[in-house]
Amino acid sequence: MTDDPTPQVRQFTVHASEEVRSRAHLVEERSFEAAALRFCAEQHPQGDLFGEAAVVVEDCETGEQQCFRIDLGSGDAAPCG
Repeated sequence: MTDDPTPQVRQFTVHASEEVRSRAHLVEERSFEAAALRFCAEQHPQGDLFGEAAVVVEDCETGEQQCFRIDLGSGDAAPCG
């Protein structure tokens, strides 16, 4: 038996922060940040004046939520706040 350091794929719901939660998309990824980036790549949310989009990611199993500001040009992600 070997230890696998790779995180397990989890299910997240992701939506742009200005959208209602019912418009969330299901994303399977290994982390909150990876789910946020995949959502932006696939759904192309509207950016603000700075070319950033705020997205809310929720773990389907635990209900934990995290918010990220994604630079739509570079793909850089940072926590909201």
